[in-house]
Amino acid sequence: MPLTIVRNDITKMTVDAIVNTTNIALQMGVGVSGAIFRAAGAEKLQAECDKLAPIRIGEAVATPGFDLPAKYVIHAVGPVYRDGKRGEEQLLRSAYTSSLRLAVEMKCESIAFPLISSGTYGYPRDKALNVATTAIQDFLLNSDRDIDVSLVVFDRAAFALSRKLRGEVQSFIDENYIARNEAIEADSPLRNNRFMEEEAAQISFSMPAPCAPCAPPAASADGEVFTLDEPFSAVILRIIDAKGMSDAEVYRRANIDRRLFSKIRRPDYRPGKRTVVALAVALKLSSEETRALLAHAGFALSRSVLFDVIVDCFIRKGEYNIFKINNVLFDKDQPLLGGS
Repeated sequence: MPLTIVRNDITKMTVDAIVNTTNIALQMGVGVSGAIFRAAGAEKLQAECDKLAPIRIGEAVATPGFDLPAKYVIHAVGPVYRDGKRGEEQLLRSAYTSSLRLAVEMKCESIAFPLISSGTYGYPRDKALNVATTAIQDFLLNSDRDIDVSLVVFDRAAFALSRKLRGEVQSFIDENYIARNEAIEADSPLRNNRFMEEEAAQISFSMPAPCAPCAPPAASADGEVFTLDEPFSAVILRIIDAKGMSDAEVYRRANIDRRLFSKIRRPDYRPGKRTVVALAVALKLSSEETRALLAHAGFALSRSVLFDVIVDCFIRKGEYNIFKINNVLFDKDQPLLGGS
């Protein structure tokens, strides 16, 4: 069920359906559209499209994928961007949700989107990215069916964060990130991921309990956050109950697959660091609570690891939109949160 951002050629995606951004006449276009038609077999695909045309802006229809790795091509019509005051955002959201709804109806388990309307239709890429991620997020959070979604960008030029978000994150990075050469010049140990994870496994759990949801049912006299023999699954399930959240709400907000979450429920489950962070974001834990949860799993956040600094930036701001966090991580060439 997770949403991932990948750099790839959408015609090479091995998924149940890929989305073609098209016109109301469903005619072969240029750019991504032209590439999809050529890879599928232009004449065959056009013949199927002619049977379904015309459609309206914001709507979507499906055809076979023919020679593509994908089983289906979903053709969605996005709006031409003029000034942002003519309903463009609502129409663009509709193009995504119509495509997702159609994919679910066809029992697709995976779908790949381009950034609709961001090419020849002129939709500003940062705004197109925001609409794409929020529309997909809203659908995934409210859908009864799980589906893996990929947002495919061909190259770096096709991906753009808003200037405000980029500036806020970069400012935090500048203030908090200890680059490799700076750490060496300061004659301090270089704390890479492996070092921090090994160190975290040895730390004491006698830190003060940060808040009630993370505290055990009966806190010990010295204020332990978690007992050493408490399985990670027990900790997570206890916090979920304390937050009054359902399992489905948590794994969807964590951008992780339901199958992975079922493994998390096992007492012997050992999570990876990104899974722990994704769960902390889904549960809206504070920075201190997140560090305590990571420590219990044998990990830590380091100022010399860019991924850690970016995540901590969002958590400290109280921004728990995992898709927005992943947009920044992708922009900085960092691994994404969640997954299957």
